[in-house]
Amino acid sequence: MSAPTAMLRWPSASRRRLALWTAEEIARATGGTASGAFQVSGVEMDSRDVLSGDLFVALTGESTDGHRFLDKAFASGAAAAVVDRPIPQPHVLVADTHAALEALAAVARVRTRARIVGVTGSVGKTGVKEAIFAGLERGGNAAAHRSVRSYNNHVGVPLSLARMPQGSSHGVFEMGMNQAGEIAALTAQVRPHVAVITTIAPAHIENLGSEEAIADAKAEIFTGLEKGGTAVIPADSPHFARLRDAALARRAKVLSFGRSPEAQMRLLDVIPAANGGSLVTAALNAAGGERRLCWSVAAAGAHWVENSLCVMAAVHAAGGDLGAAGLALAEMGGLKGRGARHRVPVPGGHALIIDESYNANPASMRATLAQLGTTPATRRIAVLGSMKELGDFASGFHAQLAAPLAEAGVDYAILVGAEMGPLASELGKAGAHPLGRAPVFAHCGNPGEAIAALEEWGLAGGDAVLVKGSNSVGLARVVAHLAAREG
Repeated sequence: MSAPTAMLRWPSASRRRLALWTAEEIARATGGTASGAFQVSGVEMDSRDVLSGDLFVALTGESTDGHRFLDKAFASGAAAAVVDRPIPQPHVLVADTHAALEALAAVARVRTRARIVGVTGSVGKTGVKEAIFAGLERGGNAAAHRSVRSYNNHVGVPLSLARMPQGSSHGVFEMGMNQAGEIAALTAQVRPHVAVITTIAPAHIENLGSEEAIADAKAEIFTGLEKGGTAVIPADSPHFARLRDAALARRAKVLSFGRSPEAQMRLLDVIPAANGGSLVTAALNAAGGERRLCWSVAAAGAHWVENSLCVMAAVHAAGGDLGAAGLALAEMGGLKGRGARHRVPVPGGHALIIDESYNANPASMRATLAQLGTTPATRRIAVLGSMKELGDFASGFHAQLAAPLAEAGVDYAILVGAEMGPLASELGKAGAHPLGRAPVFAHCGNPGEAIAALEEWGLAGGDAVLVKGSNSVGLARVVAHLAAREG
């Protein structure tokens, strides 16, 4: 074949090589029946997110049925669908679409030679997962793969696995839980070479009852570790020994991170940067002796110093390039709902909006309030939503936020949700403020009321506004209202 002829044929040949799944492969993996020959370049379960060439998996559940959205999926460019009933469009017919998705994920995991990293933890797992991916992607010829958004449950994990290209160098998968046993089921699918626990905190304590039980539930991630795998765990956690012993029981290598003198990825020094980030110096004690490392962290907050130690430990355990990972941390800003920052025009200049609206628990609330306290500002405003899944502990944990609010020098607090009642009562007590006067605050029932309270207060140049709460409270609406001024 002449060179010009080969070049003319290259695009179609390339698409064939880059096909994620063929009809035959999907049918073989799921035990289904293909309607004909086709190939797909992606996998999707939400018809609103379908792109051209995707395989749409019509999942059925208690409240919805994906088969109702088949026409929308194909109108958006779906190449085929996985269904449990015959349709006129290209498809693979199976008995159970959810089981088919899990089967497709299992084959995706078997056929890859990628180094797999699994990430869980009470706080910071999505940001850490994204940072590990960014570091491996930058150092691995852009061949890394990861779960997107917070696709970390019994649907999101198999979907993320099914999307993994066969030639990936690395795969990074987030795993979440709110009940014991859930991580065990997810890690059995992911089968990581590196299992990361970011931290242990009283998230989901309503269902588990104690931090020790939470640590045990998170430690289930070690049950899926591949032979010779590595557990990356927080050395500064009061539950370190519990996590270490759980990892060693699975014959895992242990790589710890933190400020502790015993940590193998050990913080030596941190210098605040002018942009709110940090310059970190650390020591890595691994085979071959100690190495000194230095990197910049673009994301603001002391908690991101700890997160960066976790990221670098995980990248090292996965065989990644630490230099590339350091560059990725220097360039990686906050994620939407998890630290993204907006500068919006207001009377007298600009205000800084810190978007932490996606999730909240006692540990992350304290960390982000501390971050707000170190943020240069004329006035500091905190819009705080209820923390969910705390059960009988909710009242105490909410009331205890009075101290970090005062320590952060918050000038105005807007509390959103019924669970914030105990904090409102605490702030309303005489003498609650260090200066002997009650702090200014408002207690609102919903995001709409919070927006009205914020508008009545009035933002001014130099203000810094933290917006944080559990996702179900809906404080993303407050962020969207403020960020709309950016343009």
